[in-house]
Amino acid sequence: MEIRKPISIEEAIGRVIQEAKVGLTETVPLLEAEGRFLAEDLIADHPIPFIDRSGYDGYALRAIDTEKASTDNPVCLQVIDSIGAGEVSSKQVKEREAIRIMTGAQMPEGADAVVMLEDVQAVEREGQTYIYVDKPLFKGENIHLRGEDTAEGTVLARSGRQIKAGEMAMLATFGYAQVKVYKQPVVGIFTTGTELLPVEASLEPGKIRNSNAYMLVSQVKRAGGIPRYLGILPDDLELCFQSVKEALQEVDFLITTGGAAVGDFDFVQPIIQRLGAKLLFNKLAMRPGSVTTIAKLDEKWLFGLSGNPAACFVGLELFVRPVLRTYLGEKNPHLQRSKARLEEDITKTNNFTRLMRAKLELREDRVIARPIGLDKSNIVSSLIEANGLLIVPPKTKLAKGDLVDVIWFDR
Repeated sequence: MEIRKPISIEEAIGRVIQEAKVGLTETVPLLEAEGRFLAEDLIADHPIPFIDRSGYDGYALRAIDTEKASTDNPVCLQVIDSIGAGEVSSKQVKEREAIRIMTGAQMPEGADAVVMLEDVQAVEREGQTYIYVDKPLFKGENIHLRGEDTAEGTVLARSGRQIKAGEMAMLATFGYAQVKVYKQPVVGIFTTGTELLPVEASLEPGKIRNSNAYMLVSQVKRAGGIPRYLGILPDDLELCFQSVKEALQEVDFLITTGGAAVGDFDFVQPIIQRLGAKLLFNKLAMRPGSVTTIAKLDEKWLFGLSGNPAACFVGLELFVRPVLRTYLGEKNPHLQRSKARLEEDITKTNNFTRLMRAKLELREDRVIARPIGLDKSNIVSSLIEANGLLIVPPKTKLAKGDLVDVIWFDR
């Protein structure tokens, strides 16, 4: 039996990131850019607002004309024009004049303040409108000034940032009808094992439904890749080898789940050897997922994940996700880590680092961590409620209230 030397999680992540590379780029219409990753900085090529605009419905005027306004001595101004949103007045506001203005409309020449509609009294005399202002206004009051939101030349989002609602708004604001983004990598997914049944099949003795494939499809999508489910491979080395060899011609990354251990029907190791791929590691000092195996064939990646659901899930988040996010240009491709207070005792120890599924909650000014479900690699139900992992060092018992390291899932 092959003896595989385990390496630490940190060393494994380091080996993966050392090999990870940024992918190719493409240009897509703005409406197709949501969820993609920017391949260039988003820079403001003009100020926002582009013009001085009214912040309210009201009257544009000269602040100096209201200096001595009071309840007992309101200032009377003649209204010389009216501006709707999107319109521009051709008139200049002069001494003791005002222009009716709508929210968002461009400030007329000569005006430097806006009095809100509800703060004035308007009267009609001989076909002419006048307003009475009973309080002083300062210069710039109730005006959205040119550039106060964003100055020209501001970097609003760096390359590698995922495009969400805010980024979509900014891209539209600055006229990005076409957006340069990183190409999404195609990620092939094989599940292995004669014991696996299609999801629609009835259960049989000795068989289980293929749940890992659908879990991985979801994780790959969330990480930014395009999942391509390639089916179930039986316990046949030659068939598995040929299937993997052919799939590597069609995808950027290939994930297999199951077959990564050292049993009679675990074929990931011999397949890597026959392919002549570069092995990064095939044993980790962690639970679950110690048999996680990663190799490269030229620029193609092969991820051999455990067949146990929890181990499979953790393997993708820790090792596949950073490679995908690096490919997509993200500068910090790892899941977020933080400290947390443990909510219950952990008395079971292990020679390897344990990554326990946990519920992480922010309470007041601190994070609380509570383990969820049985701490076994085959337990899948705990993945529904877990939003992170609790890191338990080797040969360590922890007590309620201890400060621990946690990893947050990207959900």
